[in-house]
Amino acid sequence: MRGGISELKWMSHTTENKQKLVLRAKRIQGQVEALVRALTEERDCSDVLQLMSATRGAMNSLMAELLEGHIRNHVLDGKRRATSQQTVAANEVIDMVKSYLK
Repeated sequence: MRGGISELKWMSHTTENKQKLVLRAKRIQGQVEALVRALTEERDCSDVLQLMSATRGAMNSLMAELLEGHIRNHVLDGKRRATSQQTVAANEVIDMVKSYLK
């Protein structure tokens, strides 16, 4: 379903939040660079593990946000109003994903 008008629908939530998402990805990039420096400088393993944990947390948080947008914008039919059952089910999946990625 990609191409033409459906392409706009497909990418809408990432396009609308592009600056915010890119900024978050750049912060993650900075964390990964700090991790590489720590390993290169042979820093204490506890420092390296802490950097890894922070980086993983940031990546998981970004993934949860993108998955939520995907579910709300693409899994639920954007052409029709979602039923209350669909909304509840979508919210349950989103909550499970967020819980898993914490």
